[in-house]
Amino acid sequence: MKKSVLTLTLAASVLALSACNDNEAADSEVLATSKVGEVTKEELYQEMKTSVGKQALQVLLIEKVLDSEFEVSDKEINAQFDSEKEQMGEGFDQYLAQQGQTEESYKKYIKLNLLQEKALTEGVEVTDEEVKKQYENMKTELNARHVLVADEETAKEVKSKLDGGADFAAVAKEYSTEPAAQESGGELGWFTPDKMVKEFSDAALALEVDQISEPVKSEFGFHIIQVTEKREVEMEATLEEKSDEIRKQLLMAKADQSTLLPKVSKLMKDADIKIKDEDLKDALDQILNAGEEAPAAE
Repeated sequence: MKKSVLTLTLAASVLALSACNDNEAADSEVLATSKVGEVTKEELYQEMKTSVGKQALQVLLIEKVLDSEFEVSDKEINAQFDSEKEQMGEGFDQYLAQQGQTEESYKKYIKLNLLQEKALTEGVEVTDEEVKKQYENMKTELNARHVLVADEETAKEVKSKLDGGADFAAVAKEYSTEPAAQESGGELGWFTPDKMVKEFSDAALALEVDQISEPVKSEFGFHIIQVTEKREVEMEATLEEKSDEIRKQLLMAKADQSTLLPKVSKLMKDADIKIKDEDLKDALDQILNAGEEAPAAE
């Protein structure tokens, strides 16, 4: 559900491009030799500049302007890294290898995402009561299914069919825009409310077992939800131990994603960035214009 300016694949290219150009005096340094010729640092830089240069420059400058405004500590980065590594288990190292990443480069990727999150949640408030309520909600586990569609009119049509006794799985396979529904019939399995977007979780928690919801709007579209089972679960961690994690989740849920690009645009303008490479002169045009276009989009 997170919105990220930087994709993991691009991260690898950004890091490589940055490394290639970190010492202009070494541009002629030979990186590879062969019977058919050499490859220099400058050649590699030029090749990567052609393929991902503008995107890479955007990402590198986004990191710099956000880093100048917001603080992300090594402790935060390492905590996020350790959490993801634990979740993925034995497959984590393989995942990094498939993405062309090292632990060091992946931590840089994490830092960029944490910087974006801090920019997004600036000025957003979450009360202790909200944290406590979410913690209590997490003690209820739900088994549910849903149909996801693009518009409210279609959602009402789905609701009408289900109320009329239509088979849920068949309706989900026919109507749902979610690819997985073609296999699962809309089944989501067991989950706690913190695992879903707030609008979905709030609606699902309020349903009685087997009740079919009215259309629920989220960033993904319109959901028709049916909770098939509920059960209580024991929390392994206390409220105090989980509060920081819950607060962060709630902050991100409340944040207006559309504010990030205009915020980055303003920071870049304030930074008075001057691009010396003629081939990359217009790399930031879209971002710099975002702040001016934002009001018209409302």
